[in-house]
Amino acid sequence: MIYIGDLLNKLRWDKNLKPKEYTIVYFDRVLRKEFEIPFTSIGRKGNFFIINIEKREVMVPLHRINKVRRNGKIIWER
Repeated sequence: MIYIGDLLNKLRWDKNLKPKEYTIVYFDRVLRKEFEIPFTSIGRKGNFFIINIEKREVMVPLHRINKVRRNGKIIWER
């Protein structure tokens, strides 16, 4: 299985891929549920991805990502 950090890098930099086709699914420990967000809505910093929630930047560890989907189909799963 490919490391999630490597997959996110590939989605961002591979000119043959279309990032708008991808979403990531991650588990929020506080709310205790999964969220699915467009790949184009995230940033990346080291071993974290960054999302904006209620006008603030939230850093989420990459190991919280459970799935990556392309056009609704799972292409990577923990």
